[in-house]
Amino acid sequence: MTRRFSALTRKKKVGVISALSCCGCGGLAFFLLFSLVVMGAIVSPTTTPTDPPVAAEQAADHSDATPSEEPSASPSPTKTPTTKAAPTSSPAPEKASKKPAATAEKKAATKPAPSKTAKPKPGTSTAIGVLATLEVKGRAPKTGYDRDLFGWREDVDHNGCDTRNDVLRRDLHDVVLKRGTDGCVVAAGTLEPSPYSGDDVAFDQQEDNSLDIDHVVALSDAWQTGASSWDEDTRHEFANDPLNLLAVEDNLNQQKGDGDAATWLPPKRSYRCEYVSRQIAVKAKYDLWVKKAEKDAMKDVLADCDDYAAFSGAVATPDRWEGDNAREAAAAKPKPKPKPTATHAPSRATSSSSGSSSGSHSGSSGSSSSSSSGGSGSSGSSGSSGGGSVYYQNCDAVRAAGKDPIHAGDPGYSRKLDHDGDGVGCE
Repeated sequence: MTRRFSALTRKKKVGVISALSCCGCGGLAFFLLFSLVVMGAIVSPTTTPTDPPVAAEQAADHSDATPSEEPSASPSPTKTPTTKAAPTSSPAPEKASKKPAATAEKKAATKPAPSKTAKPKPGTSTAIGVLATLEVKGRAPKTGYDRDLFGWREDVDHNGCDTRNDVLRRDLHDVVLKRGTDGCVVAAGTLEPSPYSGDDVAFDQQEDNSLDIDHVVALSDAWQTGASSWDEDTRHEFANDPLNLLAVEDNLNQQKGDGDAATWLPPKRSYRCEYVSRQIAVKAKYDLWVKKAEKDAMKDVLADCDDYAAFSGAVATPDRWEGDNAREAAAAKPKPKPKPTATHAPSRATSSSSGSSSGSHSGSSGSSSSSSSGGSGSSGSSGSSGGGSVYYQNCDAVRAAGKDPIHAGDPGYSRKLDHDGDGVGCE
């Protein structure tokens, strides 16, 4: 080989060397390429796991939009890395599991969490809570209403005293009891202060009738909000229930009439919360409904009362002989008895006039006519005293005549002699 090469000319030698050089470079290049391929095959298993996370992220993003296609995002490009790439597909289930949790959180957010400062349930402690339990309806007709159906003033507690005097003994201070009534009838006392006005009101049964007993929920209002269907016992219990009764000024009771909270409230503003609370308590006790305007007015009053407590004040009436500083009135000193004026003057005047007329027409027999007229006049006076109407100027005259107490229907009875309107005057 060497000899053949030496025998070649210079130019041929150069060509052979060039050819050998090219073959060597090509072989080297081929060797390098082959080495790279082999090295790539060796290195690729360690580098390929970096690809699946990208595919997993894409699959997860795609799964958010179309959850039903989630399984299709998991395949790996090669079979060998599947065992290592499998853990990288776990983020997709994690995102899917978060969605139910978010839904649960939204559902939980719609339900109010219990609070220690939550408002009490209706009817437990506040007046506004009790009001919320009352039915709201319109006013029923007043058809068939009669105050006498309620049996006001009856002795429903069977203590031997009427309800009016029971309430007076409860609400008045420095109570004086009338003699001969077994500790029942209040002769005098002081309402201090009046719940409706805030004023002190002196009461004297003999001198005036300044006080009334008010039904906090008026009888007529009760009739139009459910009481028309009650039986007799329930009506009588309601009308004489101390919870529904207050001693107040006569003029304010007349001013109120049968009004509810929407039409009348006490002039004393500081008492309005208790007044409305008491009305609510009465209506709740007897299952009476409220009108819409009435309920709105009650809510307006209670809005200024800072969760005013449901009414629970002491309302029981005292027994006979009981009350604030209760004592029996001192015995009255006997007074000289004036002559009672039992006949009307006009009767005597008419009789006298008749006698004079007879005398003027008698002529010579005038004296006998006059005498006759005189007899007739005397007879007329007698008849008037026996059958005419009797008039007493005051209770002193009644007592002087020995007619006390005087009852409605007795000769000489009048309303001015019966201060408390119970049908018995000059008690």
